[in-house]
Amino acid sequence: MNFFSLRSAVKDVLGQGLLLLDRVNDETYARPNQGVYSASIGAHYRHVLDHFLCLSNSIRTRVVNYDHRERNPELENSSSYARFVTEQLMEEFSALEEAAFRASCSVTYSVGYDGDEPSEVPSNLARELMFCVGHAIHHFAILKLLCAAVAIPLPYEFGIAPSTLKHNEAQSAH
Repeated sequence: MNFFSLRSAVKDVLGQGLLLLDRVNDETYARPNQGVYSASIGAHYRHVLDHFLCLSNSIRTRVVNYDHRERNPELENSSSYARFVTEQLMEEFSALEEAAFRASCSVTYSVGYDGDEPSEVPSNLARELMFCVGHAIHHFAILKLLCAAVAIPLPYEFGIAPSTLKHNEAQSAH
């Protein structure tokens, strides 16, 4: 993926987040879901932003630790604050120079359930942005289900990976 398409992907996925925020009020955004799964729309959206924020806060140090996310409750209770932060992230990532995308970094993230120490691996900003975009799409799929449960319509492509959209398009062309 080249620099320009990655920057565009970040803008596109965060733009989908803004679309969601346009369609939900604070009460619906912050209200826990009824039933077995009780996370709110806001909790999922905050989780998405946490990963982008963690990466943003690590650009200068080149040390990314996804286990040390902020988890700011205001992000999951206020759709207007979530909008503000989303717009800030869009501006910040769109202003990055190409060299920043190639900058190496180390990434720490707990991925095992066995109690071992978090894993640390080498990476670069471009790879981590790709992770954040894919992670956002995954959570957007869950958010789409939560929104459908409270009659908030979202576009077909919301929460569907670009590769899946391309595959479906190719299949329908045959």
